[in-house]
Formats: sequence, C-alpha cells, structure tokens
Amino acid sequence: MSARRTETPDTAAARKTPDPRATAGTKPAGPDFASASLPRHLVRGALGFGALIASFACLPAVGPVSLLLLPAGLLALRGCPMCWAIGLLQTVSRGRLQRSCKDGHCELTVRSP
Repeated sequence: MSARRTETPDTAAARKTPDPRATAGTKPAGPDFASASLPRHLVRGALGFGALIASFACLPAVGPVSLLLLPAGLLALRGCPMCWAIGLLQTVSRGRLQRSCKDGHCELTVRSP
C-alpha cells in the first residue's frame, strides 16, 4: 500500500512562493566567501598569499618541507585565490547593493544611505 500525498491549497501556495531571502537581498542563495569586515579579509589575503609565495620561495633553501605552507595558505584564502577575490568583492559590496526581483525580472540597485 503506497502512501498518497495530498496537497492542500496552503501547501501548494507555500511551494510556489519564492524564498524570501532570495528577493530581500539579505543573503545570496549561492556560496558566500565574504568576511565580516574589509580589514579582516585583507589580513586573510596577506596571510594566504604570503604562505603560498613563501612555500615556493623557500623551496631551494628548505626543500620539500616548505610545501607544508601550501595548505596553510589555501586555508587562509578559503580555497583558491579566486575564492578570496570573489570574497573581496562580496565584502566590499555587502550592504551597498540590493537585489530585487519582480515578475521574473531581477535588478541590482545601489542602496540609498
């Protein structure tokens, strides 16, 4: 015997209603790489890129042991350097840009101060 799911008008309306976060502009639906503040993000970038550069610069002097800095650099950047750059753009634009969607058409506007 199979369980039959009945859909009431309330559940059908809830299913068709878009996610309020997607239209309110509070949090993007995709991945978020932004930091809490711009200085914090820049420090993460300096540590991450510094560790990546140091791992290759110290290779002739220390040998393969210097490659242990690679995971530390990638951890500070939260993945790859492109992820850090995307996070920088998200950190700078957070609170300044607002996305609004009406009738299937979305716009990106600058919030008024």
